[in-house]
Amino acid sequence: MMTQRITTLLVALALITLAATAQNAQKSTSNGKKSTIQLTQQYINFLKKKAQGKQQIAQKRSSDPATVTREQKVKEAESTQENDADESFDDFMGDLNANFDDFNQSMQQDFENFRNQINEAYANFLREAWKQFDADAPIPQPKEKDVPPVIKPQEDKPQPRPQEDRVLPIKPVVVTIPKAEPQPEPIEPIEEQPKGDAPQYVDFTVFGTQCRIRFGDEERFRLPAVNKDAIADLWVRLATPAYNNTLHDCLQLRRDHQFCDWAYLHLLDSASQACLGKGNEATLLMAYLYCQSGYKMRMGIADNRLFMLFGSKHVLFNRSYYTIGDCYYYPYGGNAEKLYICEVPFPQEQPLSMLLPQEQRFDYEASAPRSLKSAAFPKVLVEATVNKKALSFYASYPPSMINENQQTLWAMYANMPMPKAISQTFMAAMKEKIAGLSQLEAMERLLNFVQTAFVYEYDDKVWGCDRAFFPEETLYYPYCDCEDRSILLSRMVRDLLGLHCVLIHYPGHLAMAVQFTDDVKGDCIMLQGEKFTVCDPTYIGAHVGETMPGMNNAEAKAILLENK
Repeated sequence: MMTQRITTLLVALALITLAATAQNAQKSTSNGKKSTIQLTQQYINFLKKKAQGKQQIAQKRSSDPATVTREQKVKEAESTQENDADESFDDFMGDLNANFDDFNQSMQQDFENFRNQINEAYANFLREAWKQFDADAPIPQPKEKDVPPVIKPQEDKPQPRPQEDRVLPIKPVVVTIPKAEPQPEPIEPIEEQPKGDAPQYVDFTVFGTQCRIRFGDEERFRLPAVNKDAIADLWVRLATPAYNNTLHDCLQLRRDHQFCDWAYLHLLDSASQACLGKGNEATLLMAYLYCQSGYKMRMGIADNRLFMLFGSKHVLFNRSYYTIGDCYYYPYGGNAEKLYICEVPFPQEQPLSMLLPQEQRFDYEASAPRSLKSAAFPKVLVEATVNKKALSFYASYPPSMINENQQTLWAMYANMPMPKAISQTFMAAMKEKIAGLSQLEAMERLLNFVQTAFVYEYDDKVWGCDRAFFPEETLYYPYCDCEDRSILLSRMVRDLLGLHCVLIHYPGHLAMAVQFTDDVKGDCIMLQGEKFTVCDPTYIGAHVGETMPGMNNAEAKAILLENK
């Protein structure tokens, strides 16, 4: 309990330390509040009291005979010391809250030194606040029995589509995912240092994309030993302005390429290895850059190796992790059953998000054109070309869920915007094919196109495991399954027709449904008073409004998608 209390005080301690250096630090406030110096001393007294109490108890244990009576007295003394210290802690926190506005104002007055003060305090914690953690077993990606595709029997005459609505008895379970929040940022803007006559650069690639950052010979370092003091000493060095340009350039690359958190994590890994090679030094540099960028980060030690752990609000399937506080921490680039971890938080840190709210701007390498054609509408014939460099990013992207709800997995794939290059080629060509048609006529063509232009195959047979595709991947790879088709079709409907969509998760199967604004009949589900008509891209040859046979609607769940 005491360790948890101390680790939560880093932000408060840093603010107090900074405020104490400001011009008004030695004056009591006009309304009788305690000064920053007084509060700092109060906090120090609190820690001293805690330490002295523990020391006295330890001395009693070592000097007295081990009797039941004395042991009870020791426990009573320990309880008294703990209560006294807790009261001191509560007094301190009460005064801190009362004086927070004053601290914040002082912080602004000494803004340039704020980050330095924080890093100095953090380095001090790096020398002390480590303990052993056991890894939690990986959470396996849910596996369901695959439902094979169904080909609707075709007669000589085209079968009419449904003429009446049939509301399916779907469970009233609607899955949503949170909106993407702004990416983490440093606790203060990173000030560039004078570039000099000939700044040194390091070149590297991430997901086939050329990058460059400033990093000179003078910035190179060695980690002499993998222990807390050596790590703390180098953290102090890294926190000097000498590394500002390196951090500034990494953040600029994140902005220029619109990299999501996952891509930025890989960028820092590639950059650190380009600067220092593979090893503990590169891990420490990556940990520093990641932490200073505003992300939740912890460092761990095992078998003379340094690990960087990234905190995530998502559960990443099939990866071992460590639970620290209320966050999952995943070792980057390796696993260990036990780690000696510094659990101290850094101010204003935020967890990594796996959401992809915008296109990732990788360098472009066009794939060979792929011809795709609808069986029922032969004139719907288009070519698809994708960015081959983006494929390595998609392959690295781990399946995950939010709020421990596995249905959110597919929404993250479906909500990623279609890359601009595909919008200007493939999507533009598809838009021409449905120009001037009603919503129903256009949807019939889009549905049959996805049903028949792609070859169905199970993930286990192709990849050896379950793997969902981003829309761009489905356009590239020769095989896809039900979830890939529904993700692609939902993206096409939203972009080409501007209609709302939901994914429908049946046991072992994923389909979709569309909220038409025209009067379209057929199998449908009612969600929040709105009608969504089933469109199943794996029920091959089926019309809009036809549900694939054998689907258990009573067990289905609807997954709302973003309409952009």
